[in-house]
Order: sequence, then C-alpha cells, then structure tokens
Amino acid sequence: MGQVLDNISQFADEIRAEGVEGDKLMRLSDASAKRLRDAGVMRMLAPKEYGGYESHPREFAETAMGIGAMDGAAGWVSGIVGVHPWELAFFDRKAQDEVWGEDNDMWMASPYAPMGVATPTDGGFILNGRWSFSSGTDHCGWIMIGAALGDAEGKRAMPPTMLHVLLPRSDYEIDPDSWDVVGLRGTGSKDLIVKNAFIPDYRTLRADKVMNGTAAKEFGREQTLYNFPFSCIFPLGITSSLIGIAEGALACHLDAQRDRVTVTGTAIKEDPYVLFAIGEAAAEIAASRAAVLETVDRFWDLTEKKQEVTFEMRAIGRRTQTAAAWRAVRAVDEIFARSGGGALHVKFPMQRFWRDAHAGLSHAVHVPGSIFHSSALTQLGGEPQGIHRSMI
Repeated sequence: MGQVLDNISQFADEIRAEGVEGDKLMRLSDASAKRLRDAGVMRMLAPKEYGGYESHPREFAETAMGIGAMDGAAGWVSGIVGVHPWELAFFDRKAQDEVWGEDNDMWMASPYAPMGVATPTDGGFILNGRWSFSSGTDHCGWIMIGAALGDAEGKRAMPPTMLHVLLPRSDYEIDPDSWDVVGLRGTGSKDLIVKNAFIPDYRTLRADKVMNGTAAKEFGREQTLYNFPFSCIFPLGITSSLIGIAEGALACHLDAQRDRVTVTGTAIKEDPYVLFAIGEAAAEIAASRAAVLETVDRFWDLTEKKQEVTFEMRAIGRRTQTAAAWRAVRAVDEIFARSGGGALHVKFPMQRFWRDAHAGLSHAVHVPGSIFHSSALTQLGGEPQGIHRSMI
C-alpha cells in the first residue's frame, strides 16, 4: 500500500462505523472528513510546492479503492474531490495561491457539467446557474465547476464553449434539501446555486485546453503527472472508488457466509453453487481492478516517454474503465442475491454496499453507449464526431 492508504487504513473500523452516520446525515461525518484530511488523501495529486505529493495515478486509484472498500461514500468523495488539485495545478498562479495559500489541504467540490452560464464582463465573467451532484461539498471551501460561455445577453454563446471556473465558498449557496437518495447518501452530493458571482479571468480555464493537455503545457508543468490524459485521470477516482465498493461488498459477504448454514441445514461451505458464484464474482472484481490499473500504468509509461496517447488509445481506455465498473457491479449483484435475507437488514453493511454500487454506476463517466461506439468506430478506421468525442 502507499503511505496515504497506510495512514487511513489504521482507522478502517472507525470509517466503516462512521459510514452509518454519514448515511443518516447525507454527508460525510465530520470525523470521517477529518480522517481523510489528516491522512493526506486530497493532497495526493497536488504539486509539491503547495505541500502536495504528486503521487502516481495508480497510487491515487488504489487509495480510492481501499477507502471505498471501507465506506462507499468516503471512497467516492476521495476519488472525486481528490482529483481537483490535479487541475488546479495549471490554473493561473494567483488562483493557486488563493486556494492553497493559507491551507494547502483546501478541498474543492465540483461538478464539471456546464449547468450555468458565464457572461463576459470587464476583467472576467458574471456567473449564474444551478449545479447538481456536488459530492463532498459540505466539507469544501471552494468549487471548481463547469460553465457555458455566454454572449452579451447572458445566453449560451454559439458555437458552445465550456469553461472550468473557481469560486470561494462565499460566492455560492448549497441547497441543503437537494440530496435524499437511495445510494451514496454519505457523499452529500447536493446542489449549488450561484447568483451574479464575479469570476476574474485568472480563475478560469478553457475546458478544451484542460482535456487536450494544452493548459498544463501553457502553464509550464513538465511533470508526467500533469501531462497525463484528462480522460483517464478524471474518471479514475470515480471508477476506482466503485471497484473499492465492490471489494468491500465481497469482503462483507465472505464474513457473513463463512459460518452460515441455510434453513435446509446446508453449510454455505458445502454448497457448490454458492461457492461457484462467490469465486466467479471475486474473479470479476479482481479483473475490474486489474484492467483499470493496467490502463493507468500503460498511459503513464507513454506520457513519461513523451509519446502520444492517441484518441484511439484513450477511447479504448475509457471503454476498459467503463466496462470494469459494470463488471464489478454485476458481480456485487451475484453475491448479494446469495447473501440470504439477513443482508436486507439495514443494521448490516451489505445492503449499503449494494446500494452504493448501483448509485455509483449512474455517474456520467459510466454511461457506456457513446464510449463503446467511439472505441469500436475508431478501431474500424472511422472518425467519431460530436458527443462521441466527449470525455475522451
């Protein structure tokens, strides 16, 4: 394990117990958030000059997996909030100083979806809008969100141009009643509301420059980490935490079944059908982990050698990542269906892992349609266009 995961693993039992509280609060408990903060989870991808670790993305992924196996919500917040320092590293230096100057462990929430409009004005933009699904937002002092560039009248400019923008906590509201869901309740992925907030130019980035790697080069970041493909590192924490949830479900299932005897008097250890299902599910979850980590390692090696990670490679990488998520959740379904009626009780953690796994699968990075389309078309010599290039 890496050092950060070592730091947090010593509190695994406490984080599991605090997950129950987070489910009721519909946000991470203060204790869990502090444990993540103290362990350095959100500094893993931050630059060293701001107290970051500049960790290998594989270590970041393994950390999100490990925390997800303890508590799904804690892993999810780690994977999503934890990736934002990677992008802040190539915002204007003034913006980095504002966010990290007094607290190098400042948390930033999202989302990147352009749900609001940034209207140009002298020295920057006026932002208005409402954003959904801001995971971990109660524990964050800033947000890094997507915005559509507006015209002079405040309407979305055409052709569409997307920005990533930074706002401090004083410039937006959190809707406390916007998160009441069946899974990943502890992530507190609430709505954000922005009304006529001024955003100076230096707190904005063109989204296309982030996604194609230009932003990092223009800032002068030469480290392999910051030239790593956006389309691999952005989904990485999300999918890794989901695979961790699946691993947590498997561990929970094994603990419950070890000495279980069915109503017919058959010990689970003597039921060949259940044993087959457990073995198959374990293999599928392990394959999901291996597939995601192999892509990370391969893309890292190419980036380190300053070789291009082509669109075809990235499309196949996204296909691998998306398929891994679905494979892991299907495996959770197989073991949950064989966990017996006891798994339905709220007092046992199995049902929460099952709910969290399905909730995690609904994230936009796990929608397979356009990703599978793009990877297949590219391999056949075609050129995907429009939505089929999105997030690749």
